[in-house]
Amino acid sequence: MTKKELTKKKFEEALEELEKVVEQIESGELSLEDSLAAFEEGVRLVKYCNQKLTEVEKKIELLVKDKEGRLQLKPLAGVGGEETEEGS
Repeated sequence: MTKKELTKKKFEEALEELEKVVEQIESGELSLEDSLAAFEEGVRLVKYCNQKLTEVEKKIELLVKDKEGRLQLKPLAGVGGEETEEGS
């Protein structure tokens, strides 16, 4: 699969394909050369999926209340400890 073909895939499609690659490798029915090719394809798919997850994570914002009860948008990464401190 070329880079161009990979970038046109949806995350779910890439993840499904990755699962198939893992099943092929785990089956033990592939030759050494085919196993290596499958592994390389799996690595490409993992990198693509990680990239997509990172992009989505950066876009996610949570709506949370501050101490005065006002609603504010905060990045996902900035929410972690604040929720537990406020008892939310």
